[in-house]
Order: sequence, then structure tokens, then C-alpha cells
Amino acid sequence: MGYVLGFEQIDSTNVADVGGKGTHLGELSRVDGIRVPAGFCVTTNAFQQVVAPSLDARLGLLSRVEPDDRAAIRTLSAEVRRVVEGVTMPDDLVAAIGESLARLGEHASYAVRSSATAEDLPTASFAGQQDSYLNIVGPAAILRHVRRCWASLFTERAVTYRRRNGFDHRKVRMAVVVQRMVFPDAAGMLFTADPVTSNRKIATVEAGWGLGEALVSGLVAGDVYTVRDDQVVTTAVAAKPRFVQASPGGGTRDAPIEPEQQTQPALTEAQVVRLVRLGRRIEAHFGRPQDIEWCLAGDDFHIVQSRPITTLFPIPTADDRENHVYVSVGHQQMMTDAMKPLGLSLWQSTTARPMHEAGGRLFVDVTPVLATPAGRTRLLETLGRSDPLVRDALQAVLDRDGFLRSLPGDGPDAVRAGDSPAPIETDPAVVTQLIRHGQASVATLRRKIQDLSGPALLDFILADLAELRRILVDPRSSQVIMAAMEAAWWLNDHLEAWLGERNAADVLTQSVPHNVTSEMGLALLDVADTIRPHADVVAFLHRVVDEGREGDGFLHELAGLPGGREARDAIRGYLDEYGMRCAGEIDITRTRWSEQPATLVPAILGNIKNFEPGAGKRRFVRGRRQARRKEQELLTRLRALPGGERKAEETKRMIDRVRAFAGYREYPKYGMVSRYFVYKQALLREADRLVRSGILREREDIFFLRLQELREVVRTGDVDAELIRERREAFRSHEALTPPRVLTSDGEAITSRYRRDDAPPGALAGLPVSAGTVEGRARVVMDMARADLEAGDILVTAHTDPSWSPLFVAVAGLVTEVGGLMTHGAVIAREYGLPAVVGVEQATRLIRDGQRIRVHGTDGYVQILT
Repeated sequence: MGYVLGFEQIDSTNVADVGGKGTHLGELSRVDGIRVPAGFCVTTNAFQQVVAPSLDARLGLLSRVEPDDRAAIRTLSAEVRRVVEGVTMPDDLVAAIGESLARLGEHASYAVRSSATAEDLPTASFAGQQDSYLNIVGPAAILRHVRRCWASLFTERAVTYRRRNGFDHRKVRMAVVVQRMVFPDAAGMLFTADPVTSNRKIATVEAGWGLGEALVSGLVAGDVYTVRDDQVVTTAVAAKPRFVQASPGGGTRDAPIEPEQQTQPALTEAQVVRLVRLGRRIEAHFGRPQDIEWCLAGDDFHIVQSRPITTLFPIPTADDRENHVYVSVGHQQMMTDAMKPLGLSLWQSTTARPMHEAGGRLFVDVTPVLATPAGRTRLLETLGRSDPLVRDALQAVLDRDGFLRSLPGDGPDAVRAGDSPAPIETDPAVVTQLIRHGQASVATLRRKIQDLSGPALLDFILADLAELRRILVDPRSSQVIMAAMEAAWWLNDHLEAWLGERNAADVLTQSVPHNVTSEMGLALLDVADTIRPHADVVAFLHRVVDEGREGDGFLHELAGLPGGREARDAIRGYLDEYGMRCAGEIDITRTRWSEQPATLVPAILGNIKNFEPGAGKRRFVRGRRQARRKEQELLTRLRALPGGERKAEETKRMIDRVRAFAGYREYPKYGMVSRYFVYKQALLREADRLVRSGILREREDIFFLRLQELREVVRTGDVDAELIRERREAFRSHEALTPPRVLTSDGEAITSRYRRDDAPPGALAGLPVSAGTVEGRARVVMDMARADLEAGDILVTAHTDPSWSPLFVAVAGLVTEVGGLMTHGAVIAREYGLPAVVGVEQATRLIRDGQRIRVHGTDGYVQILT
């Protein structure tokens, strides 16, 4: 590879040679009808030969700096830049650049722009992280600015960005684009998808006078146009008092604009439409929405850059060209993180309803249900109770004329969507029978799977998934769960109407029997009771946390301490019951507590610090006593009303029903996750066999294969290593995305809000899921393994699943960004009597750790007090 490549020599295979920006310019120059100013790239080979040899030791230091240590990054990066800007270019490099300049015009003006190999990629744009220089004239100045571009690879912002996004400084190379300048009348950006809503059918154009640098630098606000179907939909003409122009001696300067021109549009509507058509052509060439830099000289558009828009959430694929509406599964499951392919495929094989993948998440297509009046009514009612933000988003779509087709009457999908299981008598024995059958089924699975390997193992798991589905859709199980939910709704609706008592079911469902998730939190209090008397064990566990220990090695070390055997056995006993759980547990690839027991140590130490012995049993008894007192109070008040005996009798029947059945709500998922862990242990044994055979590079490679793909790898002994690499990269990009609650086939993430005005000014609105009001210190926790909670704290986090319940015993209230009335966090908050508000958008950003807040769990809002 030489030192210089012309744009005409560059295509998509040259990323390693000319970086992202250079590659895109080479590709753009090949698109029919697109005018790209001529130029060339100084390749990464030049950087590697001239710069890299002097940087290795310094880059090693940079790689060890914490991404938040700004002072160290600033000092080290400045030192690296000084070294780079001072390097001497070899004669053959100087000659190669000179020959290219002579071909294009040695005394012309050029833009000299950085093009790193980790820039303008589909998974990370790195936009603005390196430097560009405009209107550079003469070979000496261009050589000097090539060195400055090399050095800009190590600006403080670029180093920090790479550290936070997992890019190795020593593996990133810098090329430099040298491109003939266009001196435009107007310039700006074109986004071929709406950057705010993500709608792929709406393009957005920003335009200003002169060079586009005025807009990029924020010197002025530009005109903004939105375009759909070759029609300008909206136009916002900004006042543009200044612009950036070329300086006579090189470089640029900003200058004032004549008053009469300041409020004139920079483009005509015809020019806007023509520009968007060019953008669609570029988008089609690259196969994804683009962020395009353009210049208008005379009446000709010149394209000077195009990069993928990396912030858009992907769209689920559909088999037709109809409009579709998708609802996020993750928001219902309290797991909005990206999932790996094995986890996605296993979850899809578990559930009855078809699910669509996008951005490492799963979505349900609700279009057929919304097509009929009955389906719409039932779906909106169901989702409205669970998550009003989903309902509001769906209603916004329904209010758009012509977006969704509408069918008369009730279609089959609408009937299924709205049907409830047949009623069931209140019989607590049904719950114990269901739990016993589930436990027996998992025990049978463990026995049958233990000696299986190879294709027989994968075939067995695929067959056993049918047994799991059968258990999950057992009519009796659905009847119990629905009966509990309907009883709770009945109690809340009727008791508010009769007595003015809001959310009465929240207290009535405290300490119900058979709630495996709430029992899990209380059981960890019992573990703390076992460990608390042994000071050496407590001190050792503190060291485990401080040293960031991983794995289960610390359990073996415990045996040598006074009281250590008892502590070890208590932790292992807990893991035997609950070790299959973890954050994001519906993804089989996530690390389970049994695989990483140290995850539980902070919660155990918090329980030792915050509670007295016997707290678990006392808490359960206290909750049951409060529920009974509330029941007696309500029944007494009802009997005093007209028709009170009948009302009290109906209420008593519903209380008995909700207390008999509500605890079971948590069990099906526990059974499913128990089964998943058995599968995972067997699959990892198989992965180890594949690694020993040289088929896989490492055992975690199986996480990036779908279940059927893994079966083929096991059967054939052949794997597509490139596919695994691509999926690892895709997963990393998916992790950075935030999934919407509701997404359309246009790619639009539908915004929603709570339609209410009962919250005080400045309060953060949410969904009330557990009654009561509490004031305390906010603890913003994103990883339960790093939680440091004290009694009276209020837990603020993005979302919770059952694995978070051990933390619930230590807090006084709960606030989450995601959640619904019947999601696990809400159920356990009510069980423990914690005031809770969920669905508070951006709660972890708007509430700072340590602030004092007040949670209104009855009315559904949070106040920030300090």
C-alpha cells in the first residue's frame, strides 16, 4: 500500500487504508449524479510508517487511564500531539503528496480533513472527534496540516470517546483527506431520516450562507426544512447574521451578512427537494440513512461528506409494504438492554406470540389488533392499565389519518387480543399444585439433560422448549394470574367509588403467600443473619467488594475463617434456590448469580449493616398484619354504607381471591428462568467441547449464534467465524441505543406523555404502582452489584426485574424509568409496602444521586426537594 490514493481508487474495501471519511468519499465519487470535489487520501500506511513508531509507550499509558480521569488524559494527550506535530516526513511521502497536488492544482485551495479508521462507521460515528482545516493553500501548508490531522487523533475529546466506547488507541490509525475546496453560496447538512423522531420517510435539511462551518460550529442557527414524498412539509427560516467565508491568505473567517439577506431563505423549495433526491440516491448506495454535508455553488450541489446516522433505532423487518406498529417487549419485561442472538432466539422460541427483532430487542407487531374497533379498544384498555405511555403512543398513531388500515367488526386477532381466560374458583390448592408441577418438571429436565451432548443435546433442548411453552400457557396458570389481576382492579375501582380509598389493593396484597420473588429478597436477610455474628467473615466480604473479586473463588476461601463454613453454606443454599437469577434474566447469555456469586455480596453487607437479626420474618409478618388490619377497616366502613353487607361480602370475596392468587404471578417466570439456567449449563459444557475441538475460539462465541445455528455448528463441526465477529460488533452498537416503547415501520419512535395535570409544578410524572408517600435520599443505581444503600434510601434506577428484589428490602421507596402496574418491580413494591412510581422518563438523569426526593406512590409523581 502506497502513501497516497486518489478518490477514484477508493471503495468500501479500503477502510483500513483511508479511514471512514476517505472511504465514504471514494464511494460517493462512484454514485451517478453526485458531484464530489476531487481529492486524494494520505493513507494510514503513512501514519503507520512515520508516526506510530514513536508513540507505542505513550499510547500504552493512555490505554490505562480511566475514561473519567480528565486531567491525566489532558496531560498525556497533549504530550502525544506535540510528538506527532514535530515528526519529520520522509522524502518519498512528501513527493507522493506533491505529485497528487500537481495533478489537481498545486496552488488551489484545499480542505485537509482527518479520517480515522474508527470514524464514520455504522456502529460509531466519531463525528467531530478529529480535526478539519479549510482553505489551505500551498504544499508546505498542506504538509503541516496533514501532521496536525494526525495529531488530532489524540485530542482530549477523541481519547475520551475511544476509551468510553472500547476502542484501543494502538489499533486506530489516521488517514488524511485532501480535497479541492468549494466556495459555496450556501452549505449545510442533510439527514435522510429525521434525527429527532427517527422517521426514515422524513428528510431534514439545514442550510446557511457561506461555508457549512458556521452551522457546525454553532456560530449561527440555520434554516430547517423537512421533506416527505418530494414535498417540503415544514420550513423554518432562521435569522443568519453571520457566515463563514474563505480568508484571502488561507483559512477561514466569519463575517457579517447584509441585513436584507439575513432573513432570506438560503435555499428555494425546489432546491431543497432536489437536494433530498440526491440524498436518497446516496442513502440507497450505502444502504442506510445518511448524515450528508453539502455545498451549493451557483445552482450545483456538491457533496463533501456522507456518514451513517448511528443514533437511529433499527426497524423490524416486515414481509409486506403496509404500515406497521410495534410495541417493545423489553418495556413489558423490565429488560430494555440489548440481547445477544442466542438469548433473542431462545426467548422467541419460548413465547407464543411472534416477535420481531430490531436493535438487539424484541417487538410485537400490534397492527392486526389495531385494525379492528374491538381490538383497538381492548388493547388500549389493557396497555392503558399497565403502561399509560404505551397507550398514549398508540393513540397518537391511531389519530393519524390513513396510517393504519381499518377493518370493520372483530377480526380473529382482535378476539384473541381481548379474550380473558375462563373464570376460576378461589382455591389456594390450585397454586400449590401448579408450583409442585413446575418444580417436578424442572427436576425431570435436570435428570434427562445431564448426560447429553452433541446434536442430541440441541435436539433435546429444542424439544423441551415445547414443554416450557406448555407450562407457560397452562390454562389454569393463566386463570390464576388473570383472576388475581382482575380482583385487584375490582378492589381499586370499587373501593375508590364506595369509600374514596385509592389503590386499596396495594396494602391488601402485602405479604401474600407463594411470592417467590419477594421471598427471595427476605431470604437474603436470613443469609445476613447467619454471617453477621462472624466479624472475620464480614471483613473478608468487604475486601471481596473493594477488590472487585469475580467468580466463586471467595466461597472456597471462606471455609478457613471462623464462621466461614456456615457463611459459605448459607450463600450456597441461597444460590441453590435463586442462583439462576440475574439482571436481564430473560436473556440466557447474561451472567447468573451462581456464576458470579460476588454480585450478591454488596446486598448481603447492606443487610448486615441496615437490619437487626430476624428482620426477614418480622417484615413478612408485619406486612401480613397490615393487610389484615386494612381488610377489617375497609369491611367495617363498607358495612356502614347503604347496601353495606352486600358490598362487604363482595369485597371480602375479592380480597380472599387476590391474596390466594397474587403471589403466583411471579412463579411462571421463576420456573422459566430455572429452566433457562439448566439449558445454559448444558450449552456451555457443549461450548467447551467445541473450543477443545478447535471449532470455536472461545465458549462465549455460542452467545452470538441463534439456537438453530448453534445446532448446525454442533452437527457439522463448522462455524462462520466472520458471522460471530460481525454480531459481536453489532451487539456493541445495539448496547448504545435506547429502544422506544412504540416504533413504526417508518422508523419513527413515537413520543408519549402522561395526560394529566394533577402533579405540582416541576414534579416528575409517572405511573403510581404502590401507594403511599415517602421522603428520603435518592440513590441512583444502575448496577445492583455496586449498590450502597442505607435504611430510608429511595432506589432510583432505569428498570428492575426480579433480580433486584434483594435491594427492595433495604429501601423506603422506588422510582424507575420503565415499568407498569403488573411488572415485577411494581408487584414486589406492593408486597413490601414500598411507595413506588414507575415510568418516570429520564429519572436517572433528572434525579441526581444523593438528592432528597419525595415519592408520591398513590398519585404517581416524584418531587425533587434539594
